[in-house]
Amino acid sequence: MWKLLTFLTLNCIIYANVSNKEIANMFIVGFNGNNIYKTDICNSGVGGVIVFKKSPSGKKFKNFYDVTSLKRLTSDLKKCTTKPLIAIDQEGGLVQRIKFTYKYPKASSVAKKGLNYAKSIYNKMAQELNSLGINLNFAPVADLALNPKNRVIVYYGRSYGKDYNKVIAYDKTFIEAMHNYNIATTLKHFPGHGSSFGDTHKGFVDVTNQWRNIELKPYYALKDITDAVMVAHIFNKRLDSKYPASLSKKIVTSLLRDTIGFKGVIITDDLQMGAIKKHYSLKKTIELAINAGNDLLLFANQLSAKDSVTITQLVSITRELINEGKIDENLIKQANIRINRLKNKLY
Repeated sequence: MWKLLTFLTLNCIIYANVSNKEIANMFIVGFNGNNIYKTDICNSGVGGVIVFKKSPSGKKFKNFYDVTSLKRLTSDLKKCTTKPLIAIDQEGGLVQRIKFTYKYPKASSVAKKGLNYAKSIYNKMAQELNSLGINLNFAPVADLALNPKNRVIVYYGRSYGKDYNKVIAYDKTFIEAMHNYNIATTLKHFPGHGSSFGDTHKGFVDVTNQWRNIELKPYYALKDITDAVMVAHIFNKRLDSKYPASLSKKIVTSLLRDTIGFKGVIITDDLQMGAIKKHYSLKKTIELAINAGNDLLLFANQLSAKDSVTITQLVSITRELINEGKIDENLIKQANIRINRLKNKLY
């Protein structure tokens, strides 16, 4: 009995008392302005940041306005915090935050011109991102274009098509190009957003009647080469009758981690989207997202200026949840292992 108690005690010591920096390492945040030293990000231990050219209103610049300002920002970020993930949405088409020298085509257009064209385009994109100090791209899209009435993915040409083999081939080309220039990639939007009718930016989206198992095919095929997977806020009662995917342990841990066997970093989609913030408080969102098994929680601070949160607030709320016994510290320790593995690959 004494030996058992000693074993349990030692293991509790190993996995207890997470630091504020370990908590901060689980968040990717957006911020206002291009002077990082005026934020609470420096020396916080933050996992990473997401940068945008335009503010939520779209009427003024948010983080950068030209090549020089972006390079200065990413350089300052790397000086004031340890191995930050510096993320951006750069798919091509509608979703590209950088358009300094070249406007990249949307996925559906790339898919019409062949894999060699895709290789050329995405190597060019990766080289540009690397030169600007970006090291994490929230792309490529792995969604299948199954619903012609889908506006958020299919209407804007963000999918390579409805054939999962074609999507896998183009996603693989995208990932390999990014890796050529030390850019980490993120498959999205797990477990599949191409069959939906609604937009999770705006509110609740139920895909129960439209979603198909073949939407998981790209994740099975690419699980060993992508660095991260982004989980959508879509609701599918066949997978979880209570929670949307991003807050669901059944979907994040049981399906993506255990069944599919993905060993990399799992990232939530922006937790300030309408599908989440209209139904859950900030505190409850953090509790559910961490307990679901996500490694990185994204708060982009991009959809509404009045709802902005800071890394200090996020760490404080998470600490409260730990003290209340609502979050298992083991999950934070395990997430840090995966996050730091990715960071060490990039630095």
